Amino acid sequence: MRGLLATALALLSGLAAAQAPGAAASAQEVARAEPIVVPHAGPRFAFDPPEEFVPGDRVSLRIQGLAPGVRVHVTAQRPRSEPGASSVFESQALFTASPRGEVNLATDPPVSGSYEGADLRGLFWSMRPSEQPRPAGWLASEVRFTARQDSAEGPVLAEGRLRITLQRPGVSVERVAAFEGAVLARPVGEIERKRPALILLGGSEGGSRITQDAPLWASHGYVALGLPYYSPAGFGPDGKGGMGPLPPELPGLPGSFVDIPVDRLQAVRDWLAQQPGVDAERIGVMGTSKGAEFALLAATRMPWIRVVVAVVPTDVVWEGWGPAAPVPGQSSSFSWQGKPLPFVPYKGMNEEMAGFATGAEVRLRRPQDAGREANPERVPAARIPVENYAGPMLLIGGMDDQVWASGPMARNIADARRRANLPVQSLVYEGGGHALGGHGWSPTTLYNATPYKIGGTPAVEARAQADAFGKTLQFLRSSLGQ
Repeated sequence: MRGLLATALALLSGLAAAQAPGAAASAQEVARAEPIVVPHAGPRFAFDPPEEFVPGDRVSLRIQGLAPGVRVHVTAQRPRSEPGASSVFESQALFTASPRGEVNLATDPPVSGSYEGADLRGLFWSMRPSEQPRPAGWLASEVRFTARQDSAEGPVLAEGRLRITLQRPGVSVERVAAFEGAVLARPVGEIERKRPALILLGGSEGGSRITQDAPLWASHGYVALGLPYYSPAGFGPDGKGGMGPLPPELPGLPGSFVDIPVDRLQAVRDWLAQQPGVDAERIGVMGTSKGAEFALLAATRMPWIRVVVAVVPTDVVWEGWGPAAPVPGQSSSFSWQGKPLPFVPYKGMNEEMAGFATGAEVRLRRPQDAGREANPERVPAARIPVENYAGPMLLIGGMDDQVWASGPMARNIADARRRANLPVQSLVYEGGGHALGGHGWSPTTLYNATPYKIGGTPAVEARAQADAFGKTLQFLRSSLGQ
């Protein structure tokens, strides 16, 4: 059953990987002058940037050259990214053109469609799987748009394409031989120029998933080190048309989430500080889920950490799991200088995991909340002493998080920091789930599609992602520089 826990937690890959609910777009993205409408022979998609953008860039998405008051049905499609998927995601919305003959996705709510309310990213996050096959040559990053008059069956008015890239042209990515599975992404520009750096720590999905985020942060000016630190055995397509157990992706890393050495981060910092173009005085740590637990523990013990971003964090150390933890309640997730750190045990985890066999909903938050309630005497020792870290801290949590109580725990951390008069920014979203480490431009409609629940709704999660991503960029620019 403990193996099932590792398998279940692996389902978080790409989610933990992910802000205010209801916000259509950050001010950074829509605060730009009205574009000059150039006379044109007919309707057209007007994108700015015109071909591709990186999440966090200012973006304008419009349809121009329409007859005032005409109904415009817009369909957006992009390929599905799951392994073996051969179909597409699709969304649609019906708009009424303004008196200027324009539809502005940032400010114009649809009359009907896949989402409600004005939302720059509405057509992106509200996509759902379609049976339409994916044509050959369609890049996973490319979104295709079709505008038709009146309905989905009406005459085509305009077509457009736009790419969402997580790696700006000129950003370099290289493997790091010193740390298994790690990658280093460098921003555009001269390598001699000293830049601030980020160490990225992923969650319980393990493996190399966190390295996929490094190019995005490098695209915004940071030297980014994606650092895998745990790689469990998996479960998935076995190459023979079926499903089965898979070997660890990175066999040199721990296969159990037991006694992960927090002090390993010192060697990572020392290596990073020696790399060309890295400002050793400006190194921050960004962790998501279990990676946030890692980042907070490191910050309270390592004074070189300049800033901390903790996405869906915990305020205590939790029990470990995996083959190296055969007896429930006896192992810690993390260690320091060779000694396991005090932890809070789970209660009822095996019963919760039974849902994978019965089809009942699985909410990992329940055995964690129950374990905390049943063991109040263990909480003080397991608590992460966040007041021991003097630098700026950003917390991002969701009150509807069903993996663990990241919203209440983020508030606990923020309260402790404020009592100590230490800098903290806390973003807690009332309807937010566990997938708050995204950027708001990807589909969120399948997050709770299986019995394994992470919380949140598609609209709230996407809008929370977008808000938090923009505010994370602002936080890093103000506290770490660029």
